[in-house]
Amino acid sequence: QVQLVESGGGLVQAGGSLRLSCAASGSIFNIGVMGWYRQAPGKQRELVATITTGGTTSYADSVKGRFTISRDNAKNTVYLQMNSLKPEDTDVYYCYTRSPYTAYWGQGTQVTVSS
Repeated sequence: QVQLVESGGGLVQAGGSLRLSCAASGSIFNIGVMGWYRQAPGKQRELVATITTGGTTSYADSVKGRFTISRDNAKNTVYLQMNSLKPEDTDVYYCYTRSPYTAYWGQGTQVTVSS
């Protein structure tokens, strides 16, 4: 089993920045890609960004140029630097990783951007 613990969410004004962190623990020896998804009430969970163990990144079009994903493999931690935040970025953000056969999710952290 892998446990994911997120931190760094909160309330920020439009145009501001937040940095999310997610630390993985447990059976982490074979985890691969890590990433962030987000979900608003009544909507499907959507991909925000992912990063492979080798550092290859992928972003949703809506966050390209504003968000940066990174990871520290020694600390088993993934980060999401969010700049130029917009009210439409308001969501619960979930950390994600997977082993060859199982996907794991964090508990979610609320990000609220006020206009």
